[in-house]
Amino acid sequence: MKTYTFNVFNKYANNGIFQALKEFNGDNAAPIVVCVGSDLVLGDSLGPLVGTFLKQRNAGAYIYGTLNQPITSKEVEYVRRYLKQLHPKSMVIAIDAAVGEADDVGLIKAVDKGLKPGLGVNKDLSEIGDVSIIGVVAVKSFKNYQLFNLTRLSLIYRMAETIARGISDYVDYYRTENGAQKEVI
Repeated sequence: MKTYTFNVFNKYANNGIFQALKEFNGDNAAPIVVCVGSDLVLGDSLGPLVGTFLKQRNAGAYIYGTLNQPITSKEVEYVRRYLKQLHPKSMVIAIDAAVGEADDVGLIKAVDKGLKPGLGVNKDLSEIGDVSIIGVVAVKSFKNYQLFNLTRLSLIYRMAETIARGISDYVDYYRTENGAQKEVI
């Protein structure tokens, strides 16, 4: 398993995300983006915020999970099965917020395997995605759910912008390399 880590305050973090996605996908089918989280909990809103930014940027990819239509832990299993049927050959990029050590807050990790949403709040859910991008938004503790509500919006917003820029750049690159017209989906 390969993992690349970028600090949200590094101005080249989005380029790192782009390069990681380029390496992880190789020459596979067009990427699909699944943004997991909830707009009801500030710390868990990273995924839906990324999805919203990607929609606003008109990223030429299928985007699932936005602030208006979030994909929460309740829908993960359904969405996973749906994507396997609808996009069987596509690389699924899963986005979610995470908790970690104090020094890890603000890090964005791109990993060449799926993610298990809800681990930070002790849920045991199915893995989703082929590739994952997680943003460490709070310190791991016994009461992670409460800490998610104490997360700074400015950090989540900046992480979401960085992740969306990296994904959007990768989707543009992918479509250009494969001769596809940019679609607004």
